[in-house]
Amino acid sequence: MVLMCKNVKKSFGATEVLEDISFIVEEGEKCAVVGVNGAGKTTLFKIITGEDQADSGEVIIKNGMKIGYLSQTMGFMNPENTVYDELTSVFRELDALETAIRDAEKAMANLADEQLEKALERYNGLVATFEVQNGYEKESRLKGVIKGLNFAAEELELPVKLLSGGRKTRASLGKLLLSSPDLLLLDEPTNHLDISAVTWFEDTFIKNYPGAVLIISHDRYFLDKTVKKVVEIEYGKARSYNGNYTYYALKKEADRESEMHRYISQQREIERQEGIIKQLRSFNREKFVKRAESREKLLAKMERMDKPPNEPEKMRFMLEPNLESGNDVLSLQNVSKSIGDNTLFNNIEFEIKKGEIVSIIGPNGIGKSTLLKMIYGGELYNGRIIIGTNVKIGFYDQEHALMDGTKTIFQEMADAFPRLTNVRIRSILAAFMFKGDEVFKTISTLSGGEKGRVALAKLMLGNVNFILLDEPTNHLDMFSKEVLEQALRNYTGTVLYVSHDRYFINNTAEKVIELTSSGTTVYLGNYDNYIEKKDIRQQSSAEVIKSNTPNDYKAKKEAEAAARKKAAHLARLETEIEQTEALIKAADKRLFSDEVCTNPELTMKEYAKKEELETQLEKLYEEWEAATIL
Repeated sequence: MVLMCKNVKKSFGATEVLEDISFIVEEGEKCAVVGVNGAGKTTLFKIITGEDQADSGEVIIKNGMKIGYLSQTMGFMNPENTVYDELTSVFRELDALETAIRDAEKAMANLADEQLEKALERYNGLVATFEVQNGYEKESRLKGVIKGLNFAAEELELPVKLLSGGRKTRASLGKLLLSSPDLLLLDEPTNHLDISAVTWFEDTFIKNYPGAVLIISHDRYFLDKTVKKVVEIEYGKARSYNGNYTYYALKKEADRESEMHRYISQQREIERQEGIIKQLRSFNREKFVKRAESREKLLAKMERMDKPPNEPEKMRFMLEPNLESGNDVLSLQNVSKSIGDNTLFNNIEFEIKKGEIVSIIGPNGIGKSTLLKMIYGGELYNGRIIIGTNVKIGFYDQEHALMDGTKTIFQEMADAFPRLTNVRIRSILAAFMFKGDEVFKTISTLSGGEKGRVALAKLMLGNVNFILLDEPTNHLDMFSKEVLEQALRNYTGTVLYVSHDRYFINNTAEKVIELTSSGTTVYLGNYDNYIEKKDIRQQSSAEVIKSNTPNDYKAKKEAEAAARKKAAHLARLETEIEQTEALIKAADKRLFSDEVCTNPELTMKEYAKKEELETQLEKLYEEWEAATIL
C-alpha cells in the first residue's frame, strides 16, 4: 500500500464536495479517478499532496514516498528558464554527484598508495549512490522524454513564459516524468497532447512506470490502455472498480440497474406486507391482531435499502437540420495554406458526401483547426474549396471566439436567436444544465466545459445540415461526451470534426482523414480501423487511397526509404548507447572489486578504460541527437 484515503470529507462553505472518500492504491498500481466536472477530483488531489486540508478523515502515505503532481495550473516551473533548463533541473543532485565523482577520479591520480585506499572507499560510495539513483540512464531518459513528447530543437530553447498552453503542458509533464516520483498524481495529463505524444505516454511510459500512478482524465481511450482500477466520485462518495474504463462503465450501469431492481422489489414487498398487516388488523380479532403484530416486528427488523441515487444530470439535446443538402457536401482540390514563410500543408484533396461523419487527425501544429476555419470561410488559402448545393454550415470553435465574452449566457442566446421567447431560451438552457440565475453568468467567467455547452446549444438551434467541430470534447465530462456522441450518431446531416479523443472517434467516425504537411490519406472506418489499416500500409508499402502522379509516387517511395534508413540508423545508435552504458556500469563494478581496489596500477588502467567508454558514449549521444533533428 502506498496511499490510503479513509473517510475523507471536505466542504466549501455550505457545499459538501467530498462526503466519504475511501480507497487504497497499491505499489505499482495504475488507477483512475473519474466523476463529473465539479465532483471534487482535483480537490482530492490537493488534499493528498497537502496543498489543501480535509475537514475530517485520513490520508495515509507510505513513509519515504516521493510524490509528483501535475496540476492543470502547472505552477512549478521558472518562467525565465528555457524548456531544456527546466527539464534538466531535475538532475541537479545527480549532476552534483557526477561532478564529485569526476573530482574524486582526478584526485586519485595524484595520491600515494597509502592515501588511495581511503580515497577509493569514498569514490566507490559516490559511484554506488550514482548507480542506485539511475545516474547512468540520465541522458537516455532525457532523450526519450524529448523524443516521446515531440519537442523540436527550437522549442527546447524557448523561455517558459513564452510557451503556449499546449507546450507548457508538455514541458511540465516532461519535467515531472524525469523526476521519477514513487507516486504520480496526474490531473488531465493528455490535455494539449497530440495523438502521437499520448500514444508514447501510454505505451512507452505509463505501462512501464515502476511507481504507482493516480490519474484524473476524461480521455476514455487513454484510461482503457493504462489503468487497472477506477475510483468513481459521485455525490461525494467513492466507489472502486477493478478494471479499465470500459469495464467500469459497464459494471456501473449493471450495478445501478441491479440496485434499482432490488430497491423496487423491496418496496413492493414492504407495500405487500403493510397491506397484509392492515387487513389482519381490520378483522379486529385477537389472533389476527397478534399475527399483524408479529409481521410488524419482522418488517421493522428488515434492513431497508436507500433509493439508489439518480445518475448525475446530463445535457439533453438533439441535432436536426431543417434543410436537406445535396449529395456532394464538400470538395477540396489541391488546397494549401502558408503563414508567412511557414507552409502548413500542401495538396489537400478529399470529398465528403451527405450523411457522413468524418474525423480529421494529425499532429499538433499541422493546421487542422486552420483547415476547418478555411472551410467555414474565415481563412485565406490556395486551391479550391467547393461547398455543395443547399449546404448550411454550423461551426463549433474550440476557442469559442464566436461568442461575446461580455454578454451573459442568456444574452448570447437571445441575440443569436431573437425570435425565441424568454421562456423558450430558459427551457433550452436548462436542457444544457444552466438553471436559475446561472443563465446570467457572463461568458468570460465560464469554465471551458460551460462554454462548450453554450456553443452546443447554439449549434442545436442553428438547424444546420453540415457541422464543423473543432475539438468538441475538450473540457466536457464523460457524461456530456456520451450525450454528444449519441446526438451525432442520430444526426441526419453531415459532420466534419477535428479531435484527439480516440474514444470519441471510435464511437462516431465513419471515415478518418490523416492530415500531413504534404497531403491527406483517407481511411474508412473509425480510429481502431485507421490504426489497423495504417499499420498494414506501412508494412506492405501499399499505395495511399488518394491518387498520385508518377513523380509524387516516386518521391513518396524515396521518402519512405529515407525514413526506413533513418529509423534503422537511430535503432543502431540506441542499441550502441545501451550497450555502452552497460559497459560503463560493468567498469564501475570492476572498480569496486577487491582485486582492483587493492591494486593502484590496475585501478588506473580500469579508470582509463572507463573514461574511454564515457567519451564514446558522449559521441554516440551527439550522433543520436543530430540524427533525430535531420
